[in-house]
Amino acid sequence: MPKVKTNSSAKKRFKVTGTGKIMFQKAFKRHILTKKSTKRKRNMRKDGMVSDANMHFVKRLLGLK
Repeated sequence: MPKVKTNSSAKKRFKVTGTGKIMFQKAFKRHILTKKSTKRKRNMRKDGMVSDANMHFVKRLLGLK
């Protein structure tokens, strides 16, 4: 039985915290920032957390389950 490979794109995009939660960077903060409000851009600086509905899928991509 071969080893399960970690998805390369997933390991670049997600980070597992010490408590086991999975963090990611928010989208829509790369370009065309002039029309976006300061509040919106400030909230995009913070890391997002993967929801419980998607947790099983992301864990499988990272090889955690």
